Amino acid sequence: MSDENNNGRNSAPGGRQPLTLKPRAAGSVSSGTVKQSFSHGRTKTVVVETKRARTHAPAGGNLAAPSAAERRVFEPQKPAGPAQAPRAPQGAGDGLSAEERAARQRAIELARQQEADRRAREERARAEAEAARAAQQKAAQAAAEPPAAPPPAPAAPPAAAAPAAPAAEAAPAPKPAPSPRPVPPSAPAPQAARPAAEAPPRQAGAGQTRTYQPSPDRRDDRPSTTTYRPERPSNRFDTSTFNQRAPRRDDDRGPRPPRRDDDRGPRRDDRPQGARPEGGGTVRYSALAPRPAPGGPRGPGGPRGPGGPRIGAAAPPATPEIQRAARQAPRPGMGVDRRPDEDDRRRDPGKAISRAKGAPNRREGRLTIQAVAGDADGAERMRSLASVRRAREREREKRKGGAQEQARVAREVVIPDVITVGELANRMATRGVEVIKFLMRQGVMLKINDVIDNDTAELVATEFGHTVKRVSEADVEEGFIGAEDVDDHLLPRPPVVAVMGHVDHGKTSLLDALRSTDVVSGEHGGITQHIGAYQVRLADGQRVTFLDTPGHAAFSAMRMRGANVTDIVILVVAADDGVMPQTVEAIQHAKAAGAPIIVAINKIDKPDADPTRVINELLQHEIVVESLGGETQAVEVSATQKMGLDDLIENILLQAEVLDLKANPDRTADGSVIEAKLDKGRGAVATVLVKRGTLKRGDIVVAGSSWGRVRALLNERGEQLQEATPSTPVEILGLDGTPDPGEPFAVVENEARARELTEYRQRVKREKAGAPVASASLADMMAKLADKKVSELPVIIKADVQGSAEAIVGSLDKLATDEVRARIILSGAGAINESDVLLAKGAGAPILGFNVRASKQARDLAEREGVEIRYYAIIYDLIDDIKGVLSGMLAPIQRETFLGNAEVLQAFDITKVGRVAGCRVTEGVVRKGARVRIVREDVVILELGVLKTLKRFKDEVNEVQAGQECGMAFEGFQDIKAGDVIECFNLEEVKRSL
Repeated sequence: MSDENNNGRNSAPGGRQPLTLKPRAAGSVSSGTVKQSFSHGRTKTVVVETKRARTHAPAGGNLAAPSAAERRVFEPQKPAGPAQAPRAPQGAGDGLSAEERAARQRAIELARQQEADRRAREERARAEAEAARAAQQKAAQAAAEPPAAPPPAPAAPPAAAAPAAPAAEAAPAPKPAPSPRPVPPSAPAPQAARPAAEAPPRQAGAGQTRTYQPSPDRRDDRPSTTTYRPERPSNRFDTSTFNQRAPRRDDDRGPRPPRRDDDRGPRRDDRPQGARPEGGGTVRYSALAPRPAPGGPRGPGGPRGPGGPRIGAAAPPATPEIQRAARQAPRPGMGVDRRPDEDDRRRDPGKAISRAKGAPNRREGRLTIQAVAGDADGAERMRSLASVRRAREREREKRKGGAQEQARVAREVVIPDVITVGELANRMATRGVEVIKFLMRQGVMLKINDVIDNDTAELVATEFGHTVKRVSEADVEEGFIGAEDVDDHLLPRPPVVAVMGHVDHGKTSLLDALRSTDVVSGEHGGITQHIGAYQVRLADGQRVTFLDTPGHAAFSAMRMRGANVTDIVILVVAADDGVMPQTVEAIQHAKAAGAPIIVAINKIDKPDADPTRVINELLQHEIVVESLGGETQAVEVSATQKMGLDDLIENILLQAEVLDLKANPDRTADGSVIEAKLDKGRGAVATVLVKRGTLKRGDIVVAGSSWGRVRALLNERGEQLQEATPSTPVEILGLDGTPDPGEPFAVVENEARARELTEYRQRVKREKAGAPVASASLADMMAKLADKKVSELPVIIKADVQGSAEAIVGSLDKLATDEVRARIILSGAGAINESDVLLAKGAGAPILGFNVRASKQARDLAEREGVEIRYYAIIYDLIDDIKGVLSGMLAPIQRETFLGNAEVLQAFDITKVGRVAGCRVTEGVVRKGARVRIVREDVVILELGVLKTLKRFKDEVNEVQAGQECGMAFEGFQDIKAGDVIECFNLEEVKRSL
């Protein structure tokens, strides 16, 4: 079989022959073409080959007896006589002779004629059914004459040759006439013998073999030894006697057994008889000569008399080379006058025949593969295994009286933070409708795609009999910070000391004295606005890490972070200033972190220094120094004169020895982010403090919502390091963003783990920023409604480091009131760029730069777009400017100044003027154009009215003193009655400030 394209040209180049597994002997294979149509308009032309079976003498008893439909042997019809002439020997030829080719051509022409006759007969059969049946019965009675019933003659052996009639062999095949189905009469009537010339000529002993094409799933020429046949009832042919005989044998094992189908008449579904091919010819059905349908016109031959030879009947052929499972041969034992559909009903009792009697088959006359291969009437479509199982299940449920609910299987259902109803149903192996019904019974109306929380999902799963395992997206954080170190692996590490105190008390100067550097001169305004980390190497080789924290109130978050990562807190207090608010805040941060405090009383070289006052003030905050019997160490130092520094270092080392500070350097590093900034040349730079392990170049670090591979490690002096041991502050380069100060950092095993952590943290941050906070009370709801009336000042903040930007944002949030507030559009670290200018233009906000500058492109764009950029180096100035702007946005206060009261005596209606009140001034003075308030029976009926006209007698005056009478007219108010009280006052506006 070969595949061809739609254009009729063979897809194989060079005109190749169809694919076959055996050599193609001359005349051994005949072919036809079939055009198949598929879905989507695709067609394919298929070449169907029919291979002629080669009969061989089988070993005795090896082959099973073939059925009558698979082997039919023609026997020559003879005049009625007492004996039958013996057969002539027939040799099995492998090739086609000239006689075989002629017989094949006659068979094709006969099949064509039969097809045309059958169609013509079916067209006129509906109108002439009764008349045709009567005419056929009479013709059958006149033409048939029952011959004598001699005993059946034994079959001649193949070796014995019987003389054949030369006239019968040479007689040409007459044109067959349509033969109606014979109807047996109620009483047997004598029939005339059929002339011998009507029988088709055949060679003596010639058999007929039908060769079948293999099914499409078997594309080789090997014979199938395993044949599937549906199981038939065991008692189906118990009473049948027709055709129960052994197959014809071509050996000399004895005579042929007698036939026992003497009374059988011709059946309508027998194969049409026609001209028999001479020799060992093979009848093949092709596209030009398809297999006739059952009930079609029969060829020459007719019923035979009882006991006589079967006229025009076929003996069973040899065992076919390809045995097919779908082909069902006609079985004996069926009635002669049975309708064609009865065969189908008896063969498949469960299959309904919907076609009416005499109606043409819808698929008759179509050229299909089954028709060409000779399998159109016997092919059956097999039911799928799933269909059979469903049918059995329906029958079982029907016998039980209806479907029964299956027992639920308890499962472990994994429930995340949020889950849809459909997903929950899938995890419970339950229909979504059942879950929705349960929720409806609980008063919750949800759809299949709605999201429920984990508590509701747990309730549903428990109600359905399942166990629940709750998981959270936060589980991704597990294992980020490694387990605690084992004591055997711990080694001593340097102490981390945080220097805290009030602003201008000398914290940075003290560190400069310890480090022999001058950092104060580089600070703007002489104050520290960043958190700095330094490591000091002592004379004996020991190291101490210092953290310098800002003392300004705006940097409270920085001081808190410094206290959390430190081991020891040095509280710096100026001897001439005493304990200040930020000193108290630093004490609170140190206590919250659980860090021991060492008090450094600075500036003792000043004339007005009073260390005793400082010690007494600390007692109010529960700080008791050793001189008073406490545990807190106090050291008097002078940073400028470098006095008492050795005592301070000695106390620090003593306290570190008491704390027994150790860490494991042989593990992956983790620690805290102290500060982060965005450098133009180096990108994101984070200052971190390693707490455990060793940080190396090339490690993959996750810090907050940023991650990256460490490209460089720098110490406070700008020197590159290969690794950083515990308690070492370093700057790392290579992060994809600036992490928030105070975030923990750790080294992870690979980039996939780093992406997983950062994506989860970024998603949580977005959800927190976008999720509205639910109102907890009526007051909160009213405050939320009042927020819509709040005047906002949008600003964009860019600072040099992330901590400074965070401090500015916190300070501006503290300036907010119920009427005005600053709305932060963007805050971050880095220089001002063009994107910031475009964002500011869209939001109508100024840009505040803290220790940063705008690029030239950003400045030009800001000038063109009219965006204001302000630069600041000291945080005081920035906060004062924003406070002034917010104060100007406050609504002014309206202040009333009392002038006097008047009483309405009588009201008049004057043309072109309106209603006028005749009044007497009872107190103070009444002035024209002043504000008035009218009170009637202690109820204010006019608020903030305007005195439009004031007359005394007929003259207009500007004011009227107490005790005098006057006439008054008010702007836009006419409802004046006698007895009303008029209050007169002035209204002035007073500006407010924060």
